[in-house]
Amino acid sequence: MQSVTNWLAALVVNTVLLLPAIPAKLLTNWGLLNAWILGVIVWGGLGWRGYSIVLVYFAAGTLITRVGFARKAARGIAEKRGGQRGPENVWGSAAVAAFCTLGYLVHPQPLWQLAYTASLATKLSDTTATEVGKAYGRTTFLITTLRPVPAGTEGAVSVEGTLAGIGGSLVIALCGLLVGFVDSWGFLWCLVAAFVATTCESLIGATIQQRGWLTNEMTNVLNTAIGALVAAALAIWTR
Repeated sequence: MQSVTNWLAALVVNTVLLLPAIPAKLLTNWGLLNAWILGVIVWGGLGWRGYSIVLVYFAAGTLITRVGFARKAARGIAEKRGGQRGPENVWGSAAVAAFCTLGYLVHPQPLWQLAYTASLATKLSDTTATEVGKAYGRTTFLITTLRPVPAGTEGAVSVEGTLAGIGGSLVIALCGLLVGFVDSWGFLWCLVAAFVATTCESLIGATIQQRGWLTNEMTNVLNTAIGALVAAALAIWTR
């Protein structure tokens, strides 16, 4: 009965939240539908605690995309569709989180909760680093050569963006700690995993993605998967 109630709550909560999101135009119509599906999966599998983490991620990610948007638009490096997210963005960012949710449903262990939190901490770190770096990075370097490159170049990093990225991962890790999804060690592992994964994402962007072998969404999936795996590996290693 508890399981049925949880899934009914997932349907109701996500439908109610969907209604004000339509006029806000934060996502495309297909993006809204896919975000609704994701939300139902997360609440149904992880309850309100897991849902609160992905909700914080979405809210923070949306806000950070708007930071310096006019400046980024003038340079031609702003998010397409005026920052609206489509289904490819939803699943590129949260496919790994959804997988961890399903993993928890099959085998309810804290390790899945840690991996879930770390994947979203990684994605918000990446989003924050990218958006702040593009808008306010004084000098951006290609991570593989450390040569200056234009802001928005795949694989480019900046001091401002890197620091902002650490702040982004801190937000999600703290949220996970507050709702009891991770303990103090898990909080630390989320931060470490996000930094490692975001660095790997820059390396992937500067090499494989620049050659057109991966889309941005596929890179995001790899990025979040690395974050989830690193956090889980650290937790297992330190048991």
